Amino acid sequence: MASLRCFLITVAVVSLFLVPRTADSIPFVVFHGISDSCRNRGITQFTTLLSNWSGSQGYCIEIGNGAWDSWTIPFVKQTAIACKKVKQMSELSQGYNIIGLSQGNMVGRGVIELCDGGPPVRNLISLAGPHAGIAAVPLCGSAAVCILVDLLIEFAIYSGFVQEHLAPASYIKIPTDIDAYRKACKFLPKLNNEIHKNSTYKERFSSLDNLVLIKFEKDDILVPKETSWFGYFPDGSWETVLPAQETTLYTEDWIGLKTLDEAGKVKFVNVSGGHLEISYSDMKKYILPYLVENATMQTRLSESSHSYSWSGHQPQTLKLYASH
Repeated sequence: MASLRCFLITVAVVSLFLVPRTADSIPFVVFHGISDSCRNRGITQFTTLLSNWSGSQGYCIEIGNGAWDSWTIPFVKQTAIACKKVKQMSELSQGYNIIGLSQGNMVGRGVIELCDGGPPVRNLISLAGPHAGIAAVPLCGSAAVCILVDLLIEFAIYSGFVQEHLAPASYIKIPTDIDAYRKACKFLPKLNNEIHKNSTYKERFSSLDNLVLIKFEKDDILVPKETSWFGYFPDGSWETVLPAQETTLYTEDWIGLKTLDEAGKVKFVNVSGGHLEISYSDMKKYILPYLVENATMQTRLSESSHSYSWSGHQPQTLKLYASH
């Protein structure tokens, strides 16, 4: 009996790795979060599993050296690096999907909105994205980079020096310091079309086929966690968090979020767990469908991956956040 079980598991695993790339396979790229690296185990497992399940080729695109540069390279430059890389990848020329992990969504959205001449992006699948900003620096820890972070914060988050040397500073939005945010924050106001309304950014963002916004119920890294759905504090107050539909970004449709939502293209997804802790079942339910275009193939791959993912030889939950 044990031998039969091992044989069936082996067949299931082998069948996954022999899934052919077809005309229905749209490649995808992953942009990881802060302090992380494409080489880290969680990211490689995540990318490989989704690629095997979907039959679509997946790539993790690194910006600089990964962990350190995710803290220190300004987002305008990170976006430019990512833009150059996706344009150089012939595999993406006919279109691709982006999966953004936490801060990686700033890079992903930057590629969608700011990358001139880039290949078309079909779907943006966002896990714990700080889309409307965050009101505190993400938890860091005690590593050397975190000592630098603490020193930079002392200089004031919206100073030119901090904006140029601390990447998260460019999407920190202090609700009681909105004037300073709008004047000095270097990236998020541009990305969200908050000051100078750029019709090209809106056109590009609203051209997505699907926008999947995944929020983690126990997320204590993003403040507030509703930023994953474009929700945020109202200007001038910490009292409450507005849902996306009540923010000015949505009602005035600055980037096309309202347009996408009214077309049924925005999926607001809530999953259990902490920041970037996602189960295999949620990956298959909320991510996999947007990586496969052919419905029949999607069903077959999802079923064939069942034995592999729940066989007991792999963890049932992936942690896609590396704290250092």
